[in-house]
Amino acid sequence: MFVCICNAITDHEIKETIAAGASTMSDLQAQLGVATCCGCCSELAASFLNINNAQTTITAGINVQS
Repeated sequence: MFVCICNAITDHEIKETIAAGASTMSDLQAQLGVATCCGCCSELAASFLNINNAQTTITAGINVQS
């Protein structure tokens, strides 16, 4: 699904970028250009970061994905 219409960025691209290490909106903006034009997609794009952060648990210094 397209998240950012202005820059033709899909949810898959956002998820891949987060999986590769992006952890902030600034990271997504720098790497993909999401939310750099009209900004209508910023909340949805940020929600992918929130979902990823909620699924990550730190155990003894090791990131464990659930």
